[in-house]
Amino acid sequence: MAVRTKLVAGNWKMNGLRADGSALARALTERWTAARSERPGCQPLLCPPSTLLAMVRDILAGSGIALGGQDCHPAPKGAFTGDVSPEMLADAGCSHVILGHSERRHGHGETDAEVREKVTGAWRAGLVAVVCVGETLAQRRAESANTVVAAQITGSIPDGATAANLVVAYEPVWAIGSGLTATLEDIAAMHADIRSRVAAGT
Repeated sequence: MAVRTKLVAGNWKMNGLRADGSALARALTERWTAARSERPGCQPLLCPPSTLLAMVRDILAGSGIALGGQDCHPAPKGAFTGDVSPEMLADAGCSHVILGHSERRHGHGETDAEVREKVTGAWRAGLVAVVCVGETLAQRRAESANTVVAAQITGSIPDGATAANLVVAYEPVWAIGSGLTATLEDIAAMHADIRSRVAAGT
């Protein structure tokens, strides 16, 4: 049985200026360098704001820590003020990009179809797409969690997904700010369902 690589991603969101971003990246690099031999099968990933990508890339060089973007536009270039293309992320040294994060889906009204286009763009640029899925508290209470996540998987992931170009990240959106906690059992059950659906192409 193949050993599954564990991706441990740190999404900095809209946080970090050059001074504190540099300090954090250096501290994480030092800690990972010291612990790397004790964590086989673990792949750390840092996703800082776009303004810090080049600086963090240089700090991470040779450490084994991957670099990722927090979002991207599906097009390779064009008149899209404020957006970043997948090719730009790849050129900045990224190997991954987070797509469909709950803050994008709910805060920016991003649809499954839009996430799907971004995934296609990410693959075109040679990036691994980290696609986020997850249900809200209302959806969970309505016992539609698996149905909601299944629809997100179907709508957000194009044909051609492989273990080399896709990571599906489960976000228990219902546990954010609700005072509720997602247990290991909750997460394991959803992970199992997600794996079966991705493997089946549904």
